[in-house]
Amino acid sequence: MMEAQSATTDGADPLDGDARLEPFFGPAWPAVKGFHDLLIDQGELRGLVGPREFSRLWERHLLNSAAVVPFLPTEGRIIDLGSGAGLPGVVVAAMVPTAEVVLLEPMERRTDWLSEVAETLRLDNVVVRRGRAQDEHGNLVGDAVTVRAVAALDKLYRWAIPLLGQGGTLVALKGSKAEDEIEAAKHVGRKLGAGVASVVDAPTIEGVEVTRVVRVVREAVPGVR
Repeated sequence: MMEAQSATTDGADPLDGDARLEPFFGPAWPAVKGFHDLLIDQGELRGLVGPREFSRLWERHLLNSAAVVPFLPTEGRIIDLGSGAGLPGVVVAAMVPTAEVVLLEPMERRTDWLSEVAETLRLDNVVVRRGRAQDEHGNLVGDAVTVRAVAALDKLYRWAIPLLGQGGTLVALKGSKAEDEIEAAKHVGRKLGAGVASVVDAPTIEGVEVTRVVRVVREAVPGVR
């Protein structure tokens, strides 16, 4: 298990100690709070979180990650593509303990971190897998794929949709240009069997900027009837 280390933070997070956080995260709160503390202690030292992010860790990263959860299955396999520091994958694993959550990440130092986090927080539903999405096509299939801050949707579709079985859902955290990205990715999506994508404003706590989530279902797998 990891030992806490000190890190220099750039200002206090206004949501630290906010009484609304625990009821928002519910039973996942101890694990999410533990993950927050690990990021504070080691995130900058291990090159996972920039120093300017500590003052907005709750809003921009942890609450933002939780935005995908209402749109995910509660069972089966969820694949978090390009997990990095564990956002949103670790938060998803804490909040959806009845699903297997595969943290797919190509960089060894990050998979080492993710394995340590899963062990420290006792997230028994986590599987850490080192690799690139495009190398897992045909080997790894999920009921849902989550992704955050990886690429524009046209490129993301090529990586993520082949990881979905028929009826599986891609849930992507996106910003103000989500509709433009959906339009640009339509042709690629159709070739891969994706349905029409939708944009949803995810629930969060009052006063926090709403997170935009793109959802698209793989309605058909080419070559499979």
